[in-house]
Amino acid sequence: MIIEVKVPMLSESVSEGTLLEWKKKVGEAVARDEILIEIETDKVVLEVPSPQAGVLAEIIVGDGETVEADQVLARIDTEAAAQPATEVAPQAEAAESKPEPAVQAGAPAMPAAAKLAAEKGVDVNSVQGSGRDGRVLKEDVQNAVAKPAATASAPVPAGARPAQRVPMSRLRARVAERLLASQQENAILTTFNEVNMKPIMDLRAKYKDKFEKEHGTKLGFMSFFVKAAVAALKKYPIVNASVDGNDIVYHGFFDIGIAIGSPRGLVVPILRDADQMSIADIEKAIVDYAVKAKDGKISLDDLTGGTFSITNGGTFGSMMSTPIINPPQSAILGMHATKERAMVENGQVVVRPMMYLALSYDHRIIDGREAVLTLVAIKDALEDPARLLLDL
Repeated sequence: MIIEVKVPMLSESVSEGTLLEWKKKVGEAVARDEILIEIETDKVVLEVPSPQAGVLAEIIVGDGETVEADQVLARIDTEAAAQPATEVAPQAEAAESKPEPAVQAGAPAMPAAAKLAAEKGVDVNSVQGSGRDGRVLKEDVQNAVAKPAATASAPVPAGARPAQRVPMSRLRARVAERLLASQQENAILTTFNEVNMKPIMDLRAKYKDKFEKEHGTKLGFMSFFVKAAVAALKKYPIVNASVDGNDIVYHGFFDIGIAIGSPRGLVVPILRDADQMSIADIEKAIVDYAVKAKDGKISLDDLTGGTFSITNGGTFGSMMSTPIINPPQSAILGMHATKERAMVENGQVVVRPMMYLALSYDHRIIDGREAVLTLVAIKDALEDPARLLLDL
């Protein structure tokens, strides 16, 4: 019996994807639910499992091709037996007749990347892979070629102005599209404040070892910001709302997006019902998302929804920024680097670890008053963590 392998259903916001690398060849046996190939979309990498056990009879769409939802990728013969190693299916033999660039052991590379590396004389072992499980992608090789110090065998002539055109990845193109649309469709303003991080830092220093021993995860700062943001959103629900045509949709739940960098670009997975999560739950969820983002295993469901977002530019040393709203949300909180600064307290100059906070908001539905008071509420909760326990 012949079974078709199809592209899984994509989300409404994803129309197509790119096939990465087939893990099986024509004529090879496959087990039920064994991963046959991966599809890169502008949001995530999807795994396509085998629907039945059998033999891969035909590959219809090759590596690197663009595909759409429900498109047939291959066919599996559930009654055939796998071909012996000495026998090669006609299609596989035709494919093998084409010389493939050699890939050295220890440097997994996509076919297109290996081919380009061979053409450019680049050792794939020296290229840092940004694909899933460290695979070397074509753009990784292109970037390596673009670095004169790493790839040029001779000095660049004086006055030379080298340039290289590299196509955006699907994720990068989608991020660019969404951010541009956000600036064009929202009336974005940003309000700033500063927070004394000493109370949170002291609390963390006091309990971090016991916390890790008790909960099996480290105590970071993001969980405090999530809790402070939820408390502020409860006081000013318009900041947790969104625009839908001429309507304002007030959300009775708090799904907080956390911006995380990944090898493929920025992703914003969602902490659903963050108001019902403990500090430990939040920390574990963030660590889990960070690992999934690094491994390319973030799912569409992980990224869907969200009523408010938090981004931490301080991780990279940013002192101040104006974060862009993640549609259809109406506001986003920006964290920044904590630096010791001279502050005046009770008429005395003291040194305090200070962080600038930024709240970008959609002025179409959020007035300056609500935006400023929301940021002040976040600041107050962080400077006096007991407020979070007492719901003040």
